[in-house]
Amino acid sequence: MIKVGILTLSDKGSRGEREDKSGRILAEMVREIGGEVLSHQVLPDEKEQIVEWLVRMVDHQGLDLVLTTGGTGIAARDVTPEATREVIERELPGFGEVMRMKSVAITPRGMLSRMIAGMRGQALIINLPGSPKAVRECFGWVIEAIPHAIALLKGEGGECGRE
Repeated sequence: MIKVGILTLSDKGSRGEREDKSGRILAEMVREIGGEVLSHQVLPDEKEQIVEWLVRMVDHQGLDLVLTTGGTGIAARDVTPEATREVIERELPGFGEVMRMKSVAITPRGMLSRMIAGMRGQALIINLPGSPKAVRECFGWVIEAIPHAIALLKGEGGECGRE
């Protein structure tokens, strides 16, 4: 089982003014890879709170995978990538590259997304966009790589090459 945490970053969502559809979609999708959501928080777009929860989920709750949704655009309040960079030990640029590349094929606005991913200890942290449609698409494009990445982080994975 992959222990999963979801952080939804939304000022309106944190005040109860918007339903967390993207977080719910992620919770459904992680089941495809044997994931179970053990922590799900809706926070405002505040860098310090995001950093605090990312650290809490990985270091104190022992989660294997933390998915964020929201705060990856270019608006002034979009600070999720900055918060994530503060807590990860190494960045994994392939996740963001694939999601942006495939997003741009759908809409040129996809190039405005600043999604990143990285590792902290033996956990994987991935930023995703905030819209339900974009979350479903972007997570769908990278989901297959996640179990192998987590196995490697835990020292359980084998060779990456295929015969």
